[in-house]
This record gives sequence, C-alpha cells and structure tokens, in this order.
Amino acid sequence: MTLVVLVDRDGREVGTAEKVAAHRPPAPLHRAFSAFLLDADGNVLLQRRSLDKYHFAGLWANSCCGHPLPGESVLDAAARRSWDELGVRPSDLREVASVVYSAHDPDSSLMEHEFDHVVVGRVHTAPRPVPSEVAEVRFQSLAEVVRDVEQTPQVFAPWMPHVLGAVLPALAR
Repeated sequence: MTLVVLVDRDGREVGTAEKVAAHRPPAPLHRAFSAFLLDADGNVLLQRRSLDKYHFAGLWANSCCGHPLPGESVLDAAARRSWDELGVRPSDLREVASVVYSAHDPDSSLMEHEFDHVVVGRVHTAPRPVPSEVAEVRFQSLAEVVRDVEQTPQVFAPWMPHVLGAVLPALAR
C-alpha cells in the first residue's frame, strides 16, 4: 500500500492516507510534485501518460509527477519517479514554486487535490519511458509548450496550466 502525505493549505504535514483513497472525492489535500526536466538546449521533456494510468490516462503532462513518500523529500521523490517513469537520472533538481489545485477526472471519477511542489532539473541521456507509466515522450521549446497548452488544453492534464504558470519565471531566465 502506497501512502501519500496529507497537508494543510500552508503545506504542513497533517497525516497520511492510502494513495488511491486520497484521490477519491472529496480528495484530501496532499503533497505532490511536478517536475520539468530540460535537455542541454533548454527544451522541456513532456510525457503522455500511459493509457493504463489510474486517472488522467493518455493526456500530455510535464516531465514527471508523483507523490513523496512519508519521510521522503520532494527532490528525492522527483529523482526516484524520474527514474521509475522515464529511465533518467536528473541533475540540478531544485524547487522553484508551489501551487494548490484540484481537478476531477470524469473517466475514472477520481480527483486531484494537491499541494504541488514545482521542480526543475536537467537530463543528460535519452529517456527510456516505462510503458506502464508513459505512452510517449517529446522535447519542445518552452514557447511551444506554452502555445500548445493554450491552444489545445484538452490534450493536457488539468494541472498543466497551473504548474506551467508557476514554472515560467524560473525557466524564462
């Protein structure tokens, strides 16, 4: 059983819950991360979530998302999940922002309600996506990502506008 860390609106830990239970409405607020990994040219690695994902399957999203385990740091969780999903070991990971959002998945009836730590880092090797996690990957310039999220939001996970807006100041430097 995988546990997630429940938090208050200020991000302070208030307990734990089983992961799937934490995504059933009304979905208690819990800690998560959204990582944006860039290649040497500054292009953003995007992933299309596997069709086997338990919620928001088949949608495009940032490089990697997940939940820190109890006692695990956000950056350690981002590194762990980058390996588990994409087969990459990112470098220079750092947290640049946090956002709170919620979203309902009509296909699964599950819900996100997350205190999401936005993380950036670098990748130096080609991704090797794990099919049960990731259907496909692509690298795009930041401008292309912004354009695509604005023009075709329906193909992106609902957290993308939130985390993209939060990460833009850090990536636009």
